[in-house]
Amino acid sequence: MYYLLFTLFWLLSLLPLSVLYIISDIFCFIVYRIVKYRVKLVRKHLADSFPEKGEEERRKIEKQFYQYLCDQFVEGIKLMTCSKKYIRKHLRFEGIDEISAVADKGQSIAAYLGHYGCWDWITSLPLWTPANLQCAQIYHVLENEAMDKVYLYIRTRMGAQSITMNETLRQLIKYNNDNQRCVVGFIADQVPFWNNIHHWRTFLNHPDTPVLTGTERIVKKLNFACFYIDVTRPKRGYYIARFIPLTDEPQKYPDYEITDMYFDALERNIRREPQYWLWTHNRWKRTREQYNKIIDLENHKMKVNRL
Repeated sequence: MYYLLFTLFWLLSLLPLSVLYIISDIFCFIVYRIVKYRVKLVRKHLADSFPEKGEEERRKIEKQFYQYLCDQFVEGIKLMTCSKKYIRKHLRFEGIDEISAVADKGQSIAAYLGHYGCWDWITSLPLWTPANLQCAQIYHVLENEAMDKVYLYIRTRMGAQSITMNETLRQLIKYNNDNQRCVVGFIADQVPFWNNIHHWRTFLNHPDTPVLTGTERIVKKLNFACFYIDVTRPKRGYYIARFIPLTDEPQKYPDYEITDMYFDALERNIRREPQYWLWTHNRWKRTREQYNKIIDLENHKMKVNRL
């Protein structure tokens, strides 16, 4: 299955992006109009997140999102064979001087980003940074082993290292011990597991949103400078990814304040152009009411075990 998928994606990646976008248009019609992939969920998310927008405006965002979802897929495929010059033309990074200056002072960088825009293309960051700065991204292993191997190839092709979530701290400590400065991308807008919920906040008009806080714990432990990658799409097939500084003194902040800074930046990004966020992700499936029931049950079990 891996070789079949790899060959198919590789052959598709040889096509011009303009042709891939025609494939994307066809795929979008199937996914959105025929299959209606998670349309009810996306519609609910948009209605809950933007109650101030009218139905017509939200439907427009919905259509734009599904078109972009398919565009993002074919753009990721294009990364399999495109040249370094090609990707540098289509994705421009801004703020490289700032992260280079931080690294020159001996500090590594945590780059917060979301499932927003061209997260696969952002793995081409090594083409823009000094050779002595290691670029890496934290990734979640896909359930489909063949697809996971294909995307691992895509996301490391431009020189960035992919680090699995369970190896994150170990690998970053190794960078520190080897005196290797690095810039590491953390996509931190996923839903945390029940046992990893430590902080709730309002996000996109949802007052009780559980958020991941593991990145903050890591940057405080290792004293990483924190940046947010703000993504814009001037036109189809072209992006700008701008490094926005959050702090270079993470240990001075109270718990969860850096996490809140990230989610504030992400929300501004989403509200500016909401069609580029991953609305099919069931972001609000865990509620505080469910969480409290689980905690009460666990506390009850502990009392019973003591008896």
